[in-house]
Amino acid sequence: MKATCLKFENPIQDAISRIRFAPQSNNLLISSWDSSLRLYDPDSFKLRLEAPLEDALLDCCFQDESVAFSAGSDGSLRRHHLHSGSHDAIGSHEDLMTCVEYSVETSQVITAGWDKKIMSWDTRATHAHRCLDTLGAEVVSMSVSGFNLFAAIRESVNIYDLRKFNYSAAEKESHLDIRIRCVRPILNSEGFVVGSVDGKVKLEYLYPSNSSAVGYAFRCYPKSKDGRHHLVAVNDIAFNPFFCGAFVTGDNEGYVTTWDARSKRRLYELPRHPNSVASLSYSREGHLLAVASSYTYQEANEIEEPPQIFIHEIDDRCIGSASAGSSK
Repeated sequence: MKATCLKFENPIQDAISRIRFAPQSNNLLISSWDSSLRLYDPDSFKLRLEAPLEDALLDCCFQDESVAFSAGSDGSLRRHHLHSGSHDAIGSHEDLMTCVEYSVETSQVITAGWDKKIMSWDTRATHAHRCLDTLGAEVVSMSVSGFNLFAAIRESVNIYDLRKFNYSAAEKESHLDIRIRCVRPILNSEGFVVGSVDGKVKLEYLYPSNSSAVGYAFRCYPKSKDGRHHLVAVNDIAFNPFFCGAFVTGDNEGYVTTWDARSKRRLYELPRHPNSVASLSYSREGHLLAVASSYTYQEANEIEEPPQIFIHEIDDRCIGSASAGSSK
């Protein structure tokens, strides 16, 4: 597998919070604690946009190829026009805004923050927003797939139907008995997968129809010599959009591992990255995997190497492994 480390004229100065490939191109959106939103084109090795702001950016997402959103530590939701470089504030939370997602199906921007609220913003109207839910704790992680919103709160995942603003989350809540670090959707809205702070991954299917769609959990790490498991946080998970059932996990020790959800086995492990894996993203065709190697402010002894982004090209060896795994 060939890997390229992205080079910036003005290097990223603080922790990377999120990276996301664009919905149609290989452009990569990058939010970071150094208060800048960046748009990078790996095909031409060019930085297309660098939008400096005054506050740290804790998350970002695309609306389409020309518009993106960012979540700020000042609680602000901003809309960025990627061609012109301009931006405007759509709304805000009463505290840090930590998560932002966009729903293509409903044209909503969904946000969560330390004020323990989940908000929805209608991009088709001016300042049209609603409070989707007020919770008893902060949202740890959030993802959108189809009409479903998955929000991780402590050891549970609340599932919302974005077509019903007043939907009671208590009727659709999965208590998983693990401390959740990230939640990501299984492709085709089949369910969701969570990564925990102690190295465990758990898959849950919304509508299990056969034995192959039964939820299960596993640890990413084998037992150590003393018989104990390694307790390393799984910071992010990404499903390959091209190879059915193949997904990667990125952990706080810098490892990225490919798994097959169907055969329930490990397929491939990338060489260790110089820092924690803060975020992962596949390109729309699944041939590129972006890895943000960055400290995450989770542990006092984290290696504070300068943040870097690596682009891995999925080669025949990985394709063969994934194809073999998916067929079992």
